[in-house]
Parts: sequence; structure tokens; C-alpha cells
Amino acid sequence: MQKKDTLLVLSGGLDSTTMLYEYQDRIALTLSFHYGSNHNDKELHFARLHSERLGIKHIVIRLDFIKDLFRSSLLSGAESIPEGNYDEDNMRSTVVPFRNGIMLSIAAGMAENEGLSYIMLANHSGDHTIYPDCRPAFVDAMDKAVEAGTWNGVRLLTPYTNISKADIVKRGIALGIDYRETWSCYKGGDKPCGKCGTCVERREALRAAGITDID
Repeated sequence: MQKKDTLLVLSGGLDSTTMLYEYQDRIALTLSFHYGSNHNDKELHFARLHSERLGIKHIVIRLDFIKDLFRSSLLSGAESIPEGNYDEDNMRSTVVPFRNGIMLSIAAGMAENEGLSYIMLANHSGDHTIYPDCRPAFVDAMDKAVEAGTWNGVRLLTPYTNISKADIVKRGIALGIDYRETWSCYKGGDKPCGKCGTCVERREALRAAGITDID
């Protein structure tokens, strides 16, 4: 039987939810962050739902200083979110400076405190161009820093780093995940807008994996 030795950074989006189900046998704790983004409340609803469904302890940590001090269209209201393709020119404004670095630093402390050996993060290849803190070089450096900075040598696991969002969806289909119980839209309205970069990327990934009846 797999030992429960891992903390998962869980947003409630498509990627981390898939990782939750794929690696549930080793996940002892899910950790979510509310940092004031337009869609935090929508995402965290699903993060809580799936954690509770699997009987996994779920903790939400507020990072209000990010909303107060950092500049990003992700923090500036739905009208600030760019629409169209998920590419660097269009989505650059959604970068939240060093967001994953901040979250992983806290996750490292939580993992050490809980006696866990690993932290999982669901970054994937489609993020590399836009988000520096999703790239392999960042992941490798953060892994070394976390290991060096914890008494129990916590390691960072990112098994989706070099695969596409469509590949992630294919794994989720095999696991029976209902992707209507995840949230991607950066505008964070009552319903997904269908127009922003993340909605477009999500739709393309679902269709590439053979799902055409939901967005």
C-alpha cells in the first residue's frame, strides 16, 4: 500500500484536480491559496469538494498581500483579463510575480511540519512560455532549495511538467473525472466566459481528448 507522504498544491482547476485523483493514494494533505484573484472563490469551491470527497485533509491559506501589493490582470477584475488565444503576447498580463515560488515556500514549511516527504505541483508544458515559475529550470531549482532548506529533505514532484493539457485531460478521462467540477475561467463570473485565454485553452484540451459536450 502506498504511503501517504505527499502534499498537493490544489487550486481546484483542471490540472491539479487531475493530479489529485491520479495520485490520491499518496496524498495526505491538499493545500490551497486565496490570493485575491478574480476566480479564487470559484476554484477553491472545487478544491474543497474534491478533497472532502476523497477524505483528504484540505487547508486554505490566505495571501492577501498579493492582491494588495502585486500587479496582475488576474487581480484587477474580470474586465482586465485578455480574451483570445493562450499565448505569451496575449496572456502576459496574467502573470502574478513569483506566485508559485511563494506558494511552494509555504508548502515546504507545511510539508516539513506534517512530516511529509514530497510536494506536488501541477504545472504543465503549456505554461512554460508565459509563466517563468512553471518552467523546468524553476522547478529544478526550487526542488534543490526545498530539499536543502528542510530537515527531512522535502522534494518537489511535478510529473506534468513536460506534458500538454490535452494529455492531462486524457489521464483524467481514464480516471473518470467529471471536468464540470473544475474551474478554469480567469474572469471568475457565475459561468465561464468562454472567451479568455484559459477558457480557450481548456476547450481545446478537452476537444483534443475527445470531450465536446462540456467546456
